[in-house]
Amino acid sequence: MATDYQLPCKKISHVLFAIQDLAIKKKIVWLIAIATAVRLLLASQLELANDEVYYWTYALYPDWSHFDHPPMVGFLAQLSSLNLWLEDDFFLRFGSIVLSAINTYTIFLIGKKVKNERAGWYAALLYTSSIYCSILSGFSLSPDAPQVFFWLLSVQVAVGVFSATDITRAHRLRVLLFGLLAGLAILSKYHSVFIWVGVLLFVLIKNRKWLTELSLYLSGAISLVVMSPILFWNLREHFISFTFHGDRVTPSWEIRPDYFLTEVGGQFAYNNPLNVILIVTALIALWRGNEFIESKYKWLLLLNSIPLWLLFTGFSIFRSTLPHWTGPAFISLIVLSAAYWAERMQNTENAYAPLRLTLPSYFLAFLLVATLYLINYSPFQLGKTSDMQNFGEYDFTQDMYGWKQVNKAFEKIAEREELGGRMPRQAGLVSNKWFPAAHLDFYCAWPNNRKLFAIGSLNDIHKYAWMNRGRGGLQLGSDYYHIAVSNYYKSPMDAFGSYFEKIEPMDTVKITRAGETMRYAFFFRLKNYNGTFSDPLLP
Repeated sequence: MATDYQLPCKKISHVLFAIQDLAIKKKIVWLIAIATAVRLLLASQLELANDEVYYWTYALYPDWSHFDHPPMVGFLAQLSSLNLWLEDDFFLRFGSIVLSAINTYTIFLIGKKVKNERAGWYAALLYTSSIYCSILSGFSLSPDAPQVFFWLLSVQVAVGVFSATDITRAHRLRVLLFGLLAGLAILSKYHSVFIWVGVLLFVLIKNRKWLTELSLYLSGAISLVVMSPILFWNLREHFISFTFHGDRVTPSWEIRPDYFLTEVGGQFAYNNPLNVILIVTALIALWRGNEFIESKYKWLLLLNSIPLWLLFTGFSIFRSTLPHWTGPAFISLIVLSAAYWAERMQNTENAYAPLRLTLPSYFLAFLLVATLYLINYSPFQLGKTSDMQNFGEYDFTQDMYGWKQVNKAFEKIAEREELGGRMPRQAGLVSNKWFPAAHLDFYCAWPNNRKLFAIGSLNDIHKYAWMNRGRGGLQLGSDYYHIAVSNYYKSPMDAFGSYFEKIEPMDTVKITRAGETMRYAFFFRLKNYNGTFSDPLLP
């Protein structure tokens, strides 16, 4: 007999995990717990990557929107770090990790809705084994973290609303919620507009009853209101963000097979090659007429994914693209694949955890262990070793390692220089590009209450053009520090020679890992700023 204490716990468990199959319920709980624990461990061990530390600036200088992306990732960083009161980089990632745990359960609910609980379990399993879903958007501080969160919630609402043949008051209210969630996804990343593209295509092709419903248009209006900060900011800044992204994807009309192969190869890698094989198998079965999922759900999921995938994969024929741009398109394909395999494996002996569905998770676990070793503990140099100035270039492990060592060296050098009278007290820093400027800002300038400024074109310094203004700008006649790292080296004379009277080397420090030199950090004095740097935001 259940005790008085156990009964409320069972009720809470039922609300949080409304799963009939006890075996699946346990597996979902363990999957979320283990995946979250792994992400928390990684967050405590790895320094921030280039993009992550750059998005920290969105929390440091919040705005309606930003040069590269909408503002949601900055809001997430503010929330998870208590407005940067919690200073450790662990807390910048904490929000993404919490959202990922919720996402795992959300995709289970979508799979359960369109097929059954086993499909939901398989969807959660494949989601967790996806490098894009589990790491890039599930661990890293990135715009993809809030985007995927709101994307999944939008899809969850959509499969229960737009598939309805008899539209009730409940459906009309939920379609308003869909508009809110889709708007928040767009406020996270621009191409979340494809959530609406998929829904409108479905309505036009499969369920035109919604075209006569006022609630659909109110839902669209809600999305526009929610995303309006992006429009207000771009109106104020002469649509600079739209121009930047437009230039990135405008076709050059020169066919580039290398770009296309890089994009497709990246999609395989980001989504876990074993996952992609499972997805392609399901799509082939669908193409051959295997009706393992109801038609209305099939079309909702396909139209939520294929248009986005076609657009950016098509762009890659002519322009260089980034594989994670198509990441959200694979989320609905994961659900479709899970539905297929749930039917295919229903009568097998090990239907709860068939090897073909669990093997991608084992593969990801191996990759994570190998990556953690390579970044934090390996003595192997994966980049250039031919000369000191470019030592470590092209070694991807350098992005997330060694910055705390750079700061320790900088603190000693700055103290020495300032006590010796060669540099003024609390002199700021100058860098020439948004990376490694953001790393130097987060790990060297910010902890020591110093200001970092960036000198360069808008395409080089990005948000730092606005941050320069927010920090009061470079001061005429002032001296600054510059730190150059060998894996992203640019001669300070080339970068700053026309803006300072003298540029003097101070020191060179080895950044080591496992006792081996990984790269070098070069420290310079930039003397007597002459005031000639032109603000790239001025017309």
